[in-house]
Amino acid sequence: MNKIEQLFKNLENRVDEYIDLCDEYKRHNKFLKTREGQLTEERANLMKKNDMARTKIESMISRLRALEQDS
Repeated sequence: MNKIEQLFKNLENRVDEYIDLCDEYKRHNKFLKTREGQLTEERANLMKKNDMARTKIESMISRLRALEQDS
């Protein structure tokens, strides 16, 4: 194999490596986007639960204050 053929073979190998790396990055990016969606949904659910808990606690505090004033 002459020098030019060897250079082209090396270049071809490097291009193949970059294609593989690009495919790996695409798979990883897809995974990260899916995970981001899951975490966003989980965050929204936790915020909703937090608001519900806050409302219940505020209601309990109001009732306790009312009971305290009635005594």
